[in-house]
Amino acid sequence: MPIIPVSDDVSLAYETFGDPGDPPVLLVMGFGAQMIGWHEDFCRALAAGGRYVIRYDNRDCGLSTSFDDHPVDVGAFVAAVGSGDLPAALAMAPYRLADMADDGLGLLTALGIDRAHVVGASMGGMIAQTMALSHPGRVLTLTSMMSSTGEQEYGRPTPEAQAVVSAPRPADRAGHIAAAERELVWASRRYGDAAVLRDLAARGYDRAHHPAGLGRQLAAMILSGSRAEALRGLRVPTLVIHGLDDTLIDPSGGRRTAELVPGAELLLLPDMGHDRPRQLWPRLIDALLAHTG
Repeated sequence: MPIIPVSDDVSLAYETFGDPGDPPVLLVMGFGAQMIGWHEDFCRALAAGGRYVIRYDNRDCGLSTSFDDHPVDVGAFVAAVGSGDLPAALAMAPYRLADMADDGLGLLTALGIDRAHVVGASMGGMIAQTMALSHPGRVLTLTSMMSSTGEQEYGRPTPEAQAVVSAPRPADRAGHIAAAERELVWASRRYGDAAVLRDLAARGYDRAHHPAGLGRQLAAMILSGSRAEALRGLRVPTLVIHGLDDTLIDPSGGRRTAELVPGAELLLLPDMGHDRPRQLWPRLIDALLAHTG
């Protein structure tokens, strides 16, 4: 697995699929999720449609650079935000979504790619939006999947989903894998599969188990704030995809994103939650190929 420097202090693990001569598609993963969350078969199917597909680990996840010299006490951070002590919260967080966006763009630069189609899921959608807002000349198209705008009133999780995402998984391998089944709470009601969740958890644990990065990524999301006003001025062709079964980021987050971005296309998918079930891959891949064509 290649790991490449993208700035003075960050190196990213990445993998590519397809012909480098084809239009590049950068896949950006979400909160605490390694690049293997973009399943290899999904990447290969997208590449077979004539795209050069790049997936990578965000900072503080997988095999990319970790910021363990900046520990974040999640409880203290949430308390500071909740009490309105913004200076204390800011002091805890070593980076923002803008830095994570620069990482992805830095990866493209390191690979000799000037412009790419950018596809982000969940927190990855927030990062992808930030890429398009900060460097629109480098983003051919934007696809924001199961994501939101940073406005607190949109895309809110259900209490059940919030409880799952807030509860740390057990540290031991067996407990960590078993706890992955909790994520069925936000999966597709029709296609959600506990075995699939356990398999991904096992592969991720064995590849690079790094729970300490979650607090820093959470801080980056919360402190980066709303992108609403900036999205109103975005002129990058945008596709918004959201599953109607999503309970982790309510579909209102996708609807709001499409409402704000001029000319954005909105694709709401029945039977999709905060996941990408294999049964829906043909629909997702067709939509991505059409948007990036």
